[in-house]
Formats: sequence, structure tokens, C-alpha cells
Amino acid sequence: MTLQQQSIRLQDAIWEGSVPLDIRLSPQECRTYDKSDPYLIQYPRLSYLPFLLPRLHAFFTPFLIDPDAAPHGGWFSYEDVPLKWHYPLGLLYDLFSGAPPAQIDDADKDHHSSPSRRPSTLPWRLTLHFTDWPGDQLVQPDAEGKVLHDAFINSVKEADFLRNGTAKGIMSLSKDDSTQLWNAVQQHERSIFDPIFQRLLYAQGAPLRHVPLKIYLPSSPSASEPSTGHLRVVQSLISPFLQGTKEPQTLGTAMHALLPTLFPSRRTPILARPVLHGAVVPMSAQVEGLLREVAYLDGWLHVGLVMMG
Repeated sequence: MTLQQQSIRLQDAIWEGSVPLDIRLSPQECRTYDKSDPYLIQYPRLSYLPFLLPRLHAFFTPFLIDPDAAPHGGWFSYEDVPLKWHYPLGLLYDLFSGAPPAQIDDADKDHHSSPSRRPSTLPWRLTLHFTDWPGDQLVQPDAEGKVLHDAFINSVKEADFLRNGTAKGIMSLSKDDSTQLWNAVQQHERSIFDPIFQRLLYAQGAPLRHVPLKIYLPSSPSASEPSTGHLRVVQSLISPFLQGTKEPQTLGTAMHALLPTLFPSRRTPILARPVLHGAVVPMSAQVEGLLREVAYLDGWLHVGLVMMG
């Protein structure tokens, strides 16, 4: 199999990736306490939980103590941790589910490899709420969906600016293209999304300046943020090449630069492993290649960390 074929297979697997969900209505909001039926669905890892709210509200309305609760006021939690609605489902699952990440097949160690199957911790059981919005932790969306739309587009703009030194790519899209891009995200429609996104990713005449990379690591709760599930998000300017050289930047060199205490080695994970799309990523993977092949829909590499030992 050629590298191009492996790349295509990897991108297909990421688009087809999904998480089976078991969604339960919060007992405090259920007129039959915890006896409501669960809502079961196989949902794309690349998609966002708020897109489910209209159908979830319709499904759970017969069980709601307050049937007039607004659909857009719904929010999700896992083990009492409110889940950030602007994070893709796959990222949330990797950060909070506790499922062990997949390992790269021993037969092929480069970043084109397909991850092996993980021990099942599924379906992922989430709790749905329509009251008591956790305003200290989550921004509340609006009925028209503008807040979610703007959050996604702003993330795309930020990634575009980091890649090219300008956000002209996303800003110069026609109204029709911008609408189609957002519709493709909502409908998980790759045939519509890819042609528009590829134009942003390969902006004509704009050399890649930086790789949009965010690293998510567990952080100890503090007096001001005592809840479990607290995360620290680290990002910095990551060049596709090592400073002053033409040597490609790898995930290992980037992690060592950003988090030298957790990644004292540039080649071997010692204290933590980087995880992307549910799989451990080799430290030797070039960050530009990862960006081109396995970025999330907003153009970012959202990398979670799993502590070792």
C-alpha cells in the first residue's frame, strides 16, 4: 500500500469514526425519577453534541418535569463534570471517558498507520440537563444557534491566521461557501466540507507559518476551580520546521518545547502519551503531516495527554 493510499485510508477512518452514546435525562428533571428511556445513538467523533439537542428534547419531553424547557438550554455532563459544548465529541471522549487510547500497529510505526481496536468501555453514558445551567463553566448557546456557529467560525479563523499569518482565507469565502461549510459540519457531510476546507488548508501563495496545535492535560483542582475534570489547555506558536533549520518539526520536538517536564525526551514518551482521535500518536510524526491529514474540522490538532504509570 502506498503512502497516499494509507493517508486516504486514515482520513476515511477519521471521518467514519464514531462513539456509541447512552444519553439519560438527569433524575432531578425526570417526572419518573430515573425511569426514563435512554437515548441511544452512534454519533460521529468529529461532530458536536449541541446538534443533538432538538431531537433529544423531543425524545425526552414526555419525561420532563418542565416540558417547556428550551431545547437550546440543554447541556451534558459525565460523572458530574459539565462537558464543553464547543469541543468535538471525539475530543471529549478522549479527555473524560477514561478509555485507554488505541496503540499504533506494531507492523507499521509511522503516523499513517491505522489504530488497533481498544478494549470496549462503551457505550459512553452521558447525562442530559435542561435546567441549572453551569454558567461558571459553560457559555450558554442561543435559540438560533449563532453562538455555536460563531464559536466554530472563530476557531477556524484562529487556525487560519496561525497557518498563514492572515485570516483572509476564511474571510474571503463567499456567503454561499461559508454557509455550506457550516451546513457540512452540522450534517457531517464530507463531500461538501472537503472542497471548501482544502482551499483554506492550502491557501494559494501562502506558505505554512505555524501549525495550530492545542494540548489538553489534566490539572489539579484549585480553590477557585475545585471540580473534577479540570483541564489545562496549552498552545504556542509551533513552526513546521525546527528553528533556524529545514529539519521538520515532529510532535516529539513540539511537546518537548511546550512541556519539557512531561516530555523530557523528544523521541520517547516517558511520563505521558499524546493522543489524537483516540489513538496514541508516534513522537516521530511530523506536525505538518498531521495537520494536513488528521486535523479536526476547525483546522486544529487537538491533542490530549494520557499519563503513564
